[in-house]
Amino acid sequence: MKKNVLITGTSTGVGLESAVLFAKNGYKVYASMRNTQKSTTLQEKIKAENLDIHILTLDVTDIQTIQKAIDTIIAEDGKIDLLVNNAGAGFGKTTEQTSEEEMQWVTDVNYLGVVRCTKAVLPIMRQQRFGHIINITSVGGLVGQPFNEFYCAAKFAVEGYTESLASYVSDAFNIKFSMVEPGGISTEFMSSAIHKTSVDGQLSSGEYLPIFERYMKGNLERASKSSLQVYQTGLEVAQVILEVANSATPPLRIRTSEWAEKFCQLKTMGDPDGTKLVNEVKSAFL
Repeated sequence: MKKNVLITGTSTGVGLESAVLFAKNGYKVYASMRNTQKSTTLQEKIKAENLDIHILTLDVTDIQTIQKAIDTIIAEDGKIDLLVNNAGAGFGKTTEQTSEEEMQWVTDVNYLGVVRCTKAVLPIMRQQRFGHIINITSVGGLVGQPFNEFYCAAKFAVEGYTESLASYVSDAFNIKFSMVEPGGISTEFMSSAIHKTSVDGQLSSGEYLPIFERYMKGNLERASKSSLQVYQTGLEVAQVILEVANSATPPLRIRTSEWAEKFCQLKTMGDPDGTKLVNEVKSAFL
């Protein structure tokens, strides 16, 4: 039987590219998304290339849709080999301008969504005594950045959550955990984040405006002048995810580009893939 994979957030970007790439490499793919009306592009690719991809409704903020999707997979295959927690949303506003509802939303989508999906598959993977959970985080999960404090905080939370699980679940139940940490991605995700900052964030005036203008100018300059590639395509990130999934000894964490590696170097130089620290934690606590 083929290995199967459940991928969240597959309507666009990294999720869509991952679903197609995994299917082309022999996986049975369950491609999930909050709104299946946005699955047109993926459906066209499935039809054109006869891909083994099955589209499911799954909203990471709604546990009922998560459980229904997982029940569908178990009824079909009796197992889940791999979960890729990819669904997320860009967000950039100052703390002062962010509403209570927005704080809850960005945390719900980018952090608690990962927790819900992970919690739902863990009993299955524990009982079958194998599995791999790959969480798509960000360099923002290692390095705090201007106007991204809430997004970075959510990704920091995913990093801590995953690192903690790896310290005791992996050895006991043969469940692997990995975090894939992209830098900038040239997809709708980035456009959405910028829109939320400059338009929804109402940064057309006020004392934060000069700082925001310098921030945006710097982003554009780095993208156009840097000798290292800042913005990757969704496919380039998907290729790293597939590499991690196919590895016999996958890293706990991995950056997806040379730029991302350099950007996080002060945080990661002592333990680039995260395994050294996890082993020290195991020695200290278990």
